[in-house]
Amino acid sequence: MKVREKPIPPDQRRALTLLAGCSDGCTELMLLAHRVSIETMFELINARLASVTIECLARPAIEVTRVQITPAGRAAISGHQGTPADDP
Repeated sequence: MKVREKPIPPDQRRALTLLAGCSDGCTELMLLAHRVSIETMFELINARLASVTIECLARPAIEVTRVQITPAGRAAISGHQGTPADDP
């Protein structure tokens, strides 16, 4: 018996699509500029569909949060191809 996957909400699908288009991930600021909420980012990270790293870029330290899609996130959006989502 096949277990039915829970559908991904449109805002999460849109965020994952954005992340999939960035080879080295997107910064938190870039996602916010594309109207991806902090709550959506947390939901994706908690669901292990995205991962987060914090990088120090300069001195004095400038911390940048980078979010990347995980293999599970790629699989999740590939299973929803053709499903309408908000425009990125």
